[in-house]
Amino acid sequence: MSRVGNKVITLPAKVVVKHDGAKVEVEGPKGNLSHVLPEGISLTMEGENITVKRSSDERRQRALHGTSQRLLTNMIKGVSDGFTRDLEIHGTGFRAAVKGTALDLSLGYSHPVLHPIPADIKVTVTDNTKIRVEGIDKQRVGQFAADVRNYYPPEPYKAKGVRYAGEVIRRKEGKKVK
Repeated sequence: MSRVGNKVITLPAKVVVKHDGAKVEVEGPKGNLSHVLPEGISLTMEGENITVKRSSDERRQRALHGTSQRLLTNMIKGVSDGFTRDLEIHGTGFRAAVKGTALDLSLGYSHPVLHPIPADIKVTVTDNTKIRVEGIDKQRVGQFAADVRNYYPPEPYKAKGVRYAGEVIRRKEGKKVK
């Protein structure tokens, strides 16, 4: 039995879930999201509670059961509260700025790095080195943050680069002079 898939999802106030067959639409104060459930996975609503069920105990069905439950939970949390991901830039002369619909990163390259910001994601930069990514879709927020981090991941010698807030970088010892 899937422990995650069997958990009951409780709807917060101001969130409406509509489903017809496999298509699920979630509406809330921050926006709307939709998802198509895989074959063999169904949804039952009883008042404020949502339960995800599977049709059989096949390996694929068991795998999709917990995944579908978590995707619906993340959709509900996204339209009610939203998701945020914080990034920090470390390094002399490294900085970021929002210019129109692009994130301008100055990371020590000979040219500025312009990363386009999708319409459903809000990016704010404070102190030129702290980037906050906000949105209602957890996957898109995380992917945008990962793409920005990938331009200059933190290196282990001086720990320069773009890192997640609170990320611990394991430092290596440099060369020893004899």
